Amino acid sequence: MLLVSGKSCPRTGSNRVRFWLGIGTLALASLTCGCAASNLPVASLQSINDDLNGGYRLSAGDKVKVTVFDEKSLSGEYKVSDAGDLAIPLIEKIDANGKTPEQIAGIISDRLKEGGYVLSPRVSVEILEYRPFFILGEVSKPGEYAYSTTLTLEQAVAKAGGYTPRADRKIIQLKRQDWPSARRVRLEGQALKIAPGDTITVQESFF
Repeated sequence: MLLVSGKSCPRTGSNRVRFWLGIGTLALASLTCGCAASNLPVASLQSINDDLNGGYRLSAGDKVKVTVFDEKSLSGEYKVSDAGDLAIPLIEKIDANGKTPEQIAGIISDRLKEGGYVLSPRVSVEILEYRPFFILGEVSKPGEYAYSTTLTLEQAVAKAGGYTPRADRKIIQLKRQDWPSARRVRLEGQALKIAPGDTITVQESFF
């Protein structure tokens, strides 16, 4: 029976059809999502941690401090644009995406010297603000969070208020900015290192 405006009325055949079609659609959507996730490539935890051993690489959203020693007018704070560029006075925009702070410092030094602005430039580049990371799915407070150095998955989950009771704690999805697609990571052994810009998806456990 259905209750409409305080009165009960019998459920018609068409209502039953719509009801069961709705249930079927939800079940199919859930199954499709699960299949899509299971089709993602699996990456070893060790290989993902090793990716971060080559030094930090800049990308859109990072904020850096550029110091040209003895040249205060050329020093300042700059943000990597959405296009991955770094705009520094006097020189052309630098494609900063995927480059280390040390590489950026070398490029700035070379261009200042080539342009005749500074004869023997000494340049340093340091990170002031890292781009945020994102954590979604079965955590209490999914969303965007500020990155801090040496961040691990457990620390990231703690920032998001912890796992929900339904969370799968054995495997997660991880999408790094320079990856073409997300990967599944089995959580075993050592702690998983998180990089700025990472998107973590904690899935529901079905067991």
